[in-house]
Amino acid sequence: MDKQNILIIDDEDKIRELLRVYIENSGYKVFEAGDGKNAMEILKNQKIHLVILDLMLPDIEGEELCKEIRKDYNIPVIMVTGKTDERSMVYGLSIGADDYIGKPFSPRNVMARIEAVLRRYSIDASTMRVQDDYLSYDLDNKLVMVQGNIVHLTPTEYKIFETLAASPNRVFSREQLITYALEGEFDGYDRSIDTYIKGLRQKIEPDRKKPRYITTVHGVGYRFMKT
Repeated sequence: MDKQNILIIDDEDKIRELLRVYIENSGYKVFEAGDGKNAMEILKNQKIHLVILDLMLPDIEGEELCKEIRKDYNIPVIMVTGKTDERSMVYGLSIGADDYIGKPFSPRNVMARIEAVLRRYSIDASTMRVQDDYLSYDLDNKLVMVQGNIVHLTPTEYKIFETLAASPNRVFSREQLITYALEGEFDGYDRSIDTYIKGLRQKIEPDRKKPRYITTVHGVGYRFMKT
């Protein structure tokens, strides 16, 4: 099996060197970038399997770079940053980061997180449920795929998808989705579920105006249509 390629994006030479040595010693190939421009060039020209991203870069905010990566590439992103407050962490995860590690960090911990994220992205055909030639999903490994490409859902979007897909054709009210999918940890109104459903449809439906998978049962709620 070929080595997997990891891209480290950090403007601090010492941080990149520390991570590079540790990651290479674990059997991976490492690419480095000190800014967002060079990072996007590497992503364009190399097959990258995972990105380690610092949020404080000289030419672009790391959060914005994460959004750019998410638009064009189906690869995991681990944020490694000095922004360790809860608000920054929640925001980083909400825009698509797969993990969030604060500085200072242990290289061993970073390596463990890398391997855990890569395991989640590996596809086990025995647990993959094929809905049709467009959508497939693996609830054991928390994967949703559209036309063979991994779809990056926010944690809340995934919880709603998982709840619906685990009980196909069952109708869930908005209140039930808050209870089962979000375990009651929800500060908004029940109609806010509609916003999450809209975002989910934009990512998995061939035509979000005519949903094939997550359908509305008027006056009641939503269901996942199993063919």
